[in-house]
Amino acid sequence: MQIERLVQMVFYIVSHGHVTAKELAGFFHVSTRTVYRDINILSIAGIPVVSAKGTGGGISLIDGYTIDKSVLSDEEWQRVCQGLQILQAARYPDAETALSKIGAVFRNAREQKWLEIDFSYWGSDEKEKIRFSELQDAILGKHVITFSYFNSELKKSERTVEPLRLVFKSHAWYIVGYCRYKEEIRIFRLSRVRHLTVLSETFERELPPDYSLVSECGGNDNVPVLKLKFSPEIAHRLYDEFQESLVCPGEDGYYYVEAPYELNNWLFHYLLSFGKYVEIIAPETARVMLRERAAEIVSIYSQ
Repeated sequence: MQIERLVQMVFYIVSHGHVTAKELAGFFHVSTRTVYRDINILSIAGIPVVSAKGTGGGISLIDGYTIDKSVLSDEEWQRVCQGLQILQAARYPDAETALSKIGAVFRNAREQKWLEIDFSYWGSDEKEKIRFSELQDAILGKHVITFSYFNSELKKSERTVEPLRLVFKSHAWYIVGYCRYKEEIRIFRLSRVRHLTVLSETFERELPPDYSLVSECGGNDNVPVLKLKFSPEIAHRLYDEFQESLVCPGEDGYYYVEAPYELNNWLFHYLLSFGKYVEIIAPETARVMLRERAAEIVSIYSQ
């Protein structure tokens, strides 16, 4: 679209300082006539583009000029800043630099920062920034990575992976890549990754175009549906951690939740975090498994 080309053209001129019509035509894959027409439109829009012919001539902006949202609307300008802030929240080290550059190009670009997003967990440190930067370079440069990984059962394994994508899903970051140990595409939760190393070795593999994170994680066909009963005292957590459609207030004052869950350690540790304010109504197998774990805790304090 022309508006997109105009915006990109201004940024190109700002970053290069002095360009030729032929250079712009080659970069944007248009004719020089189209370039001059675009330059004229920019001038009418209030962008002081200077065009000089002859030796030493070319296209540039008046020295010291900064874009004053002449091309982008207020809404579009805000979206650019918000997008960069989300990158910054993802803890990409270059995001802060990009925001600073936007501030230099767009007058007052950072005066009203009403949005702050932080994907990091409480207590995380600067090492998180380094890890994201390393993963970004590995994925874009197609470098093999190695790391120690702890699964949901806290079993440690050493993995060599061809990283294909970094995904933020629900409350966590995941690495999607081809695991050479399992010889298939696997998903690794980033918080369980330790000792990440980017190797000089490269790979050619691409993520299949029909790849789906949902299908990879598997459906709920063979996963039992748990019916949970929550006391009113813990109601403040329910709408934070469950979809509203899953939470059903009962006439008895309790809250009921039905959702599919695998019966693994993670589930029971999670339910135990609710203490005495949750009860598994069904299935009976899950009730027995939770009772056994609760009994183990009691035995520790009975000695």
